[in-house]
Amino acid sequence: MNVETVTPVHPFTVLLSPTTRGARLARRLVVSQLLGWGVPHAAPVIEDAGAVTAELAANAIAHGRTPGRDFRLTLALVPTTGRLRITVSDTRPDRLPPGPGTLSTPPPQAEGGRGLLLVEALAADWGWTADDPVIKTVWAELALTLA
Repeated sequence: MNVETVTPVHPFTVLLSPTTRGARLARRLVVSQLLGWGVPHAAPVIEDAGAVTAELAANAIAHGRTPGRDFRLTLALVPTTGRLRITVSDTRPDRLPPGPGTLSTPPPQAEGGRGLLLVEALAADWGWTADDPVIKTVWAELALTLA
């Protein structure tokens, strides 16, 4: 199976509640959508996309939550690079994450601070934009390896 056989007609986008349930649902929806697009269940990108989505959604909940506002998950294939692009948008552009390549490992006793390290390890590229005065988007691109 090649990348062309899993290219969707439209990207997948959904609004989710900024709760732990919303983060779990985001992960499940990404895996389900990839399977629906024809990505084999055993493809490495399935597990990696689930993990990256869970981390980005958890960060949107922890650092981007605004009462009464959902976060947006978008999943798309980038035909020019053959990558899967995962974006999570929230309504706190004033709370920006550190940039790629600037992350430091937290002390061993720290209870958090490893999520973006995981994203950086699994993603071919990642970053964020806050061009809109009320929206911040964190994105990650994963190599669409099917075997």
